[in-house]
Amino acid sequence: MSLDAMDTRILDLLQQDASLTAAQIGDRVGLSQSPCWRRINRLQQDGYIQRKVAILDRHKLGLDVLVFAMVKLTANGRRSLPEFADAIRQYPEVQSCHTLMGEMDFMVKIVTEDVAAYERFFFNHLSQLPGVQEVHSNIAMSEIKATTAYGIPGKRH
Repeated sequence: MSLDAMDTRILDLLQQDASLTAAQIGDRVGLSQSPCWRRINRLQQDGYIQRKVAILDRHKLGLDVLVFAMVKLTANGRRSLPEFADAIRQYPEVQSCHTLMGEMDFMVKIVTEDVAAYERFFFNHLSQLPGVQEVHSNIAMSEIKATTAYGIPGKRH
């Protein structure tokens, strides 16, 4: 399925505020509630909308340290890529993990209460994962931009 201009407008609104009702979205894009709801339902069924979530304030939860860890596996460890991937998914501290092209194999986004908590996570878990050769940890000092919204191709400004 390809997206038309109405679909991209609906998706843009939903990624800004998923609590909007079909009627509210319809008002903003020029559709009545029923056709808008059908479009949203189709976008969900076709996989454009993966899920709707609440985005929490990590600082209010006491999760004040954000670390980007660059992980390199040993040459033999690269054969255990699936094991590493399965293991890293199990940790709630890990917000995301990406396979990289280049010198390092993974970039892991980790959130903890403080530096001591990250140190424990590093020594007890991250550095112990299958095939890990080296880890370069970078603690984020301040956040310049954070969004979950994508710039949707074809969206009219």
